[in-house]
Amino acid sequence: MFKKDNKRREKIKVRVRKKIYGTANKPRLSVYRSLNQIYAQIIDDDNGRTLASASSLSKEIAEQIKSAKGKIEKSKVVGNLIAKIALENKINEVVFDRNGFRYHGRVKALAEAAREGGLKF
Repeated sequence: MFKKDNKRREKIKVRVRKKIYGTANKPRLSVYRSLNQIYAQIIDDDNGRTLASASSLSKEIAEQIKSAKGKIEKSKVVGNLIAKIALENKINEVVFDRNGFRYHGRVKALAEAAREGGLKF
């Protein structure tokens, strides 16, 4: 079952990445979710560099993650953290890359929290 799901996601990922490309002015916010964790990176595809990253394993938010109930709440905390790190690095606008995952649940929670944190996409 998992191989089938991953093949589906990889096909969607390739299709989406044809259209989404991060530049230095407007980098790409890529989201990856595993079974228990969620990760977010801000990537400049021109130079092939990661400009900022955050995850539910980040030490800065360990206390908030422990007190959060459920994976969606953890995703909101990570979304706020990635927005805060991006604004510190003077990144205001990004293109959102859902990485082949459906835009609902944890991915949606992270995106909306990043928007509330001040990122525009």
